[in-house]
Parts: sequence; structure tokens; C-alpha cells
Amino acid sequence: MPTKLFIGNLSFKLADAELNELFSSSKIPVTSITVMRDVDTGRSRGFAFVELAPEADLAAAIKELNGKVIDGRALTVNEARPQKKRESRGRDSGRRSGDWDRPMRDRGPALY
Repeated sequence: MPTKLFIGNLSFKLADAELNELFSSSKIPVTSITVMRDVDTGRSRGFAFVELAPEADLAAAIKELNGKVIDGRALTVNEARPQKKRESRGRDSGRRSGDWDRPMRDRGPALY
């Protein structure tokens, strides 16, 4: 049974504690809240994932929170989909094969 929510359209200044408070006030039991953050700045990326406790009702949580306005923004709440597997490009990503042992000047024009 799916128990993970995607929360979108969050304010960029929203803290984890504020999102936790939202779920507490709505009486929706959660096990974890993860606000996705930019690696360089640490600022929120505007979305989060919330894992619901086993006793929580996913459909009721979506119905209650979808469209709710927080910090002037209407939340988008959906069932979280599994992450698509990304294909690894490997060590020679973007390079033509056989170019490892040739100097850069001998490789011809750059291909962009």
C-alpha cells in the first residue's frame, strides 16, 4: 500500500518544522518529512516528500491538503511516484571512444 506523498509548490523559505506542524494540526500521522534542498545554497527547492504512518489514510490526506494555501501558495499534494532509474553515462561520458590516449589538439574540432 503506497504511503508516500509528494508536496509541491512550497514556499522556498518553508522550514521542515513548519511542514511538520501542518501535518500535526491536520492530525495526519507521519513517519518522516523530507524537504528537498539545493545542494549549493541549502534553500528549499519548493517540494517535499512525506512518508505517512501505516495507520494514515493516503486519500484522505491528499483530499485535506491539496490546494491548502501556505505562505500565499496553494499546495499540490499527490501520491509520490517511484523515482525513474537514471542511466549512468559512465566514465567517458560525452567523449568519443578511442580519444583517451590522443592529445586534445589532435582530436579535431569540438563537437557540441
